Amino acid sequence: MSIDPFPTPTPEIENLLAEDRKFPPDPAFAAQANATAELYAEAEADPEAFWARLARERIDWVEDFHTTLEWDLPFAKWFVGGKLNIAYNCIDRHVERGLGHKVAYHWIGEPGDTRTITFADLQREVSKAANALLELGVQTGDRVAIYMPMIPELPIAMLACARIGAPHTVVFGGFSAEALSGRISDCQAKLVITADGGWRRGKPAPLKPAVDEALESSPTIEHTLVVRRLGDAVEGGTAMQDGRDVWWDDIVDRQPPVHEPVALDSEHMLYLLYTSGTTAKPKGIVHSTAGYLLGASFTHEMVFDVKPDDVYWCAADVGWVTGHSYIVYGPLANATTSVLYEGTPDTPDWGRWWQIIEDYKVNILYCAPTAIRAHMKQGAQYAQAHDLSSLRVLGSVGEPINPVAWLWYQKHIGAGTKPIVDTWWQTETGMIMITPLPGVTTTKPGSATFPFPGIEVDVIDSAGNTVPLGGGGLLVLKRPWPAMLRGIYGDPERYKETYWSRFPGMYFAGDGAKRDLEGYLWLLGRVDDVMNVSGHRLSTTEIESALVSHPAVAEAAVVGGPDPVTGEAINAFVILRLGPSNEPTPALGDELRKHVATKISPIAKPKGLMFVPDLPKTRSGKIMRRLLRDIAQGRALGDTTTLADAGVVDLIRSNTGASED
Repeated sequence: MSIDPFPTPTPEIENLLAEDRKFPPDPAFAAQANATAELYAEAEADPEAFWARLARERIDWVEDFHTTLEWDLPFAKWFVGGKLNIAYNCIDRHVERGLGHKVAYHWIGEPGDTRTITFADLQREVSKAANALLELGVQTGDRVAIYMPMIPELPIAMLACARIGAPHTVVFGGFSAEALSGRISDCQAKLVITADGGWRRGKPAPLKPAVDEALESSPTIEHTLVVRRLGDAVEGGTAMQDGRDVWWDDIVDRQPPVHEPVALDSEHMLYLLYTSGTTAKPKGIVHSTAGYLLGASFTHEMVFDVKPDDVYWCAADVGWVTGHSYIVYGPLANATTSVLYEGTPDTPDWGRWWQIIEDYKVNILYCAPTAIRAHMKQGAQYAQAHDLSSLRVLGSVGEPINPVAWLWYQKHIGAGTKPIVDTWWQTETGMIMITPLPGVTTTKPGSATFPFPGIEVDVIDSAGNTVPLGGGGLLVLKRPWPAMLRGIYGDPERYKETYWSRFPGMYFAGDGAKRDLEGYLWLLGRVDDVMNVSGHRLSTTEIESALVSHPAVAEAAVVGGPDPVTGEAINAFVILRLGPSNEPTPALGDELRKHVATKISPIAKPKGLMFVPDLPKTRSGKIMRRLLRDIAQGRALGDTTTLADAGVVDLIRSNTGASED
């Protein structure tokens, strides 16, 4: 008996919050922009021809493809018959064209140590790592699990796997041993690449003990390859098991610095990336080679207007899809110089990011709205103490950005003039799907604006009908795209049921969205987070945006809970901006609730409002609203293994600054 992964059909989501401020492209920026409005027309006229042209222009093929797309709904094959190697496209071709001296990564360790890695360095180190994998018995098609901190050996390990055609699955270094074991077992990985640990908030954070625990129930692993990062900082040293565990420097450093990349089919599985599912079993999202490379590299160049001499910084973790597409494969395919930072934005203080931007003359910053709101809470003085004039483009990723956070980002980080690209995409999509194009798109604070050229998006009601402009509903994708997931590993039926069964011929993303009267798209978060209050379908995102628009509020999270009168009650958790006038009093709670009623509607006024010092978030910065629902309703907490700080829940529960009707 299968489980219905979808909520009960519902009316469209109500459109309550209006935002009419517009920011047209600066003419000087537009004159030099990579993207042009003509891209939309070309892509719409013949999508397959559009992608085929780009694939031949942007990818170095060993053998050309003969068919652009084979579409057996919901299974896609792109650039059929083509052969290539993605590591060659990310490294070797640049070296061959005289760019070996160009910096690929400026790496900054949290304690302050640094490394500069050129494309020639990367070619040498990736080749040596690939040879080490072969010595350890890894062959084309074998799966490799990677569980590492943000150190250069992480992208090197990924590229070494890609070079020999061994699909990798990167497991975020903050995940538990249980989560690691589950992913290893699902894909039957043969090797784990890890480190003794990394640095986080000034302290050593060991990783190897979690690997050892995970391997107690992971019989497919033959070897563990371990990078020395912490060294003597690990109390008692790092335990190594004879015959299984190998130090990176013992085996990689002695390898030949040359390796011939393997020619692989365009549809060869590049990597698996696991995302949580509605059941206990995680979903192994499969991404292939050629289509993914095209989608990641082309969106990277167009969305961020990347120039040959730019220094680009995606402040995500490589353990998430953002890091795969926009720290590793997209930027390297474009021969872009990137910043790679190990630590947190508040170590040693909240000026760390801005110091890095000043030191390395960063031109493009791509980060999560939660990070922007965290900086808002601390105040603009940290950014103002640094020279941020090198910045040209600012990006946002991870969840919808509140208009107030958008405006703060633009004013204090972008000097009030730099374009902001607010992007929507998913682990499953592999590439940015909805975004402004800088120099082309007139933006509105909080709106991801329009689909990327070649992408067809719709907002529909529960019957599958297009919602009129000005309305809200369910976000769907209506045609295949090159970087799309190729399935769920080992479970094609779950793939069809999860993503394609609800609306015939359409990919249901699981997110709500609205389109304003001008056709701009506004993402409203997961459909699971939509509340039904007195018959009204309300988005948590809009209520959170209304709260953050109050000058005392830095960040807010809203969840629903059962209510005998309205069906569902709105519960708000609020973080105040730092300042002597912002005290968590019942009077301020009442003021905030009235503010929401005025800003949106009386029906959106939170019934309960609690002031909290922090919110439960994953290491990627996403708010775990599921845990907030548990807290609001007094339930036992669900799984907390992905929390960045497990102590946050206790802090919230011990807080007494609540305001309620």
